[in-house]
Order: sequence, then C-alpha cells, then structure tokens
Amino acid sequence: MPSTAIEKLRAAVRDVPDFPKKGIVFKDITPILNDPVLFRASIDLFLDRCRTLQIDRIVGIDARGFLFGSAVAYELGLGFVPIRKRGKLPYKTALAKYSLEYGEAEMEMHIDAIAAGERIVLVDDLLATGGTSAAAAVLIRKVGGHLLEAQFLIELESLQGRKRIEPTSVTSFLKY
Repeated sequence: MPSTAIEKLRAAVRDVPDFPKKGIVFKDITPILNDPVLFRASIDLFLDRCRTLQIDRIVGIDARGFLFGSAVAYELGLGFVPIRKRGKLPYKTALAKYSLEYGEAEMEMHIDAIAAGERIVLVDDLLATGGTSAAAAVLIRKVGGHLLEAQFLIELESLQGRKRIEPTSVTSFLKY
C-alpha cells in the first residue's frame, strides 16, 4: 500500500485523552470507519498481508476486531470466529482471563469454532499491552488452532504488547 494511504490513515486516528480513565490516551479509529475511502484502505492493509499466508479462518476480538476481521474473512472466502467478552456467546466456550492497561476481564470463544490444526490469523484494531491478544492466542491454541500471525491496524510500541504474544508473528500497520 502506498505510504500516502498509510499517512492518511494515521492522520485520521484521533487521540482522546483520559479515556476510558485518566492517564490513558485512547486511539479512536471511528474517523477511519466513517470515511469509506479510509475504511477500505484499512481493510486492504489486512487483505494484502493475509493474501501472503495460507489461512483457514480469521479470528477477531470483540468488538473492533469484528469490523476488520469479518470484512477480511468475507473477502477471502473464509470463516470468521468471534472472541467475545465473557457471557456473550450462547454455546459451550473456552475461557481466558486477561488484564488491560485499565483493568481485568475475561473472554471466550466457542469450543467448536476452530478445528485442530487449522491455520488462524488473529485480527484486531489495536495492540497495546498485549493482554487481550495474548488471551486470544491462548483460546486459539486451547481448541487446537495454529496461530500463524496476529495483525493490528495500530500498535503502541512503547507498551511492548508483542512480547506477550510471542512466539507468534505480529504485523501492525500504524505504529505509535
């Protein structure tokens, strides 16, 4: 993707200070989602990367990972697997706990969402401390999936979240 598209995406990300709590600077992607050209450009980043891999399923993390992951899965003709906050999925689930930079939570995935040995790409909007993504990786592996890569629109490099996902490869498109 041309660097001008990357710069336009970067310029559209809005910093929201003290959200969801004091001291956090939230990277708001809703201006990207609201602009059809930028939204398409963001999806194209994921698609360009995914087309270089042999993938069986795309997994997205609740909720913004659903926006990117489902579009990527649709375009590639793959199934999409949602990882949701605890209590939101109706069938039998595997559970993982994680911590965020502003609290603790639990997430789950249906136990039959991924078949043993399937090649998975995890898609989300933001990699910060890596707690959420590390928990997602645990869930994918718990049900027998092979996590090829974790992909993010944005990475906050100073928080070193990619270390929590190791040894999984990490791709991020906008680094701060």
